[in-house]
Amino acid sequence: MRLRLREFRPRTGPHTYRVVQPRRPLRHTSLRAPDPIGLLLGDHDGLSKLAGLFSFAACSRHTVVHVPLRDGVPPDQGVGELVDLVLVHHSLGLRAGQWPELRRRLRQGTPLTVRTDEARTARYAAAWRARQERTGSQDALRHATHARTLFFFGDRDLFADTAVRLAHAAGHGPLQKGVGEGHMACLGSILPVDPPGGGHPVEVMICFKAYPPYAHFRPAGGPATRPRRPAAVP
Repeated sequence: MRLRLREFRPRTGPHTYRVVQPRRPLRHTSLRAPDPIGLLLGDHDGLSKLAGLFSFAACSRHTVVHVPLRDGVPPDQGVGELVDLVLVHHSLGLRAGQWPELRRRLRQGTPLTVRTDEARTARYAAAWRARQERTGSQDALRHATHARTLFFFGDRDLFADTAVRLAHAAGHGPLQKGVGEGHMACLGSILPVDPPGGGHPVEVMICFKAYPPYAHFRPAGGPATRPRRPAAVP
């Protein structure tokens, strides 16, 4: 996938960070922070772009990926605070509390175009899942919500696994029953993490929703236009 981004080089104290954002907003995609359940709701374009951004983040451990989502079209489903999304590698050492200062310095970005390698991303995700099955590990993305932003802290394989989940949702969402009438379809989740002491796992549901007017919606693989109705018999 080719991603059109904007690159920033903000500096705080002795550190200069590389931050990228989508050049154009994901208008029909929204995110609600997990408390304990969050909701990622998007159309085919939004979920596909997010899959590409997670794939890019997987192999860009020195880059902070910032996806503004609060200013898109307000969703008509879900409850909870609408938040932006930030992807950060554990190794970068960025804390959620540092983000507001960095965000204020995101000015005069430079256009950047990158290509993701979906086959490589799928290999990383498959290798991670094989390790989980073999070792019984429960590795998951760490998360935090701060300054109306949801942060995912992970590594190459964790981000790659999430990219594959999002790509699956983008591809299969348009095929689900009722989506052409505006119904939401749930196609998986990000995280989940069992909290200490029990309780409901913390997770973010991945859901597909076409945007109105729904008469314009076409399922994947279907005809580009609807057949004309036969003329009325006089």
